[in-house]
Amino acid sequence: MNIQVAGESVVLLPHRALFVPSLRTVLVADMHWGKAAAFRAAHIPIPSGTTANDLTRLSDVLDITQAQQLIVLGDLLHARAGRHASVLQAIAEWRVQHAHVQMQLVRGNHDAHAGDPPTALNITCVDAPFVLGPFACAHYPELSAAGYALAGHLHPHVTLRGRGRQSMRLPCFVFGEHVGVLPAFSSFSGGGMYVQTPNDRIFAIADDQVMAVCNK
Repeated sequence: MNIQVAGESVVLLPHRALFVPSLRTVLVADMHWGKAAAFRAAHIPIPSGTTANDLTRLSDVLDITQAQQLIVLGDLLHARAGRHASVLQAIAEWRVQHAHVQMQLVRGNHDAHAGDPPTALNITCVDAPFVLGPFACAHYPELSAAGYALAGHLHPHVTLRGRGRQSMRLPCFVFGEHVGVLPAFSSFSGGGMYVQTPNDRIFAIADDQVMAVCNK
């Protein structure tokens, strides 16, 4: 879905990513690589494969958009316990496949604990705000003097209700007057921290499509 944000044309992808065509840049938030491994290290039985599946989805995004730059709006790695050799190896192999893509991490709260990714991954790590055209890229959704803030952290979801008390909870993109929030890219993440405000534009992700939601 194509929309205008801060005077810039952007594309909202059902893969939980935002693409800025004029800047050849993809933005994602809250990857939480190694989260399942961190849970297993704590003796919580979690199936493996979540990071691999997310890497495949991210490859699809880069292939579709032919982006030259990827910006992660915080929380690349979930925790130090998730820096398992198999996880880092999978990420390293994925990075080789996309070595031509410049990659920036705007540090978030989990990055402070997990640490910056290995230097061999060639991921530039910066603190917020990272200025990209009219946008101030950050992890926390806060007003920024540097531009329209694009952030993550809240893992926004919206609940759609139908007849017969039917309801469906979906990840979504949210765009306020000065701040936009991307859904968590990780397929192994919760939600519930986002609270709607009257002027929000909400775009829900349902399977392979993005759709505008009336904000009542």
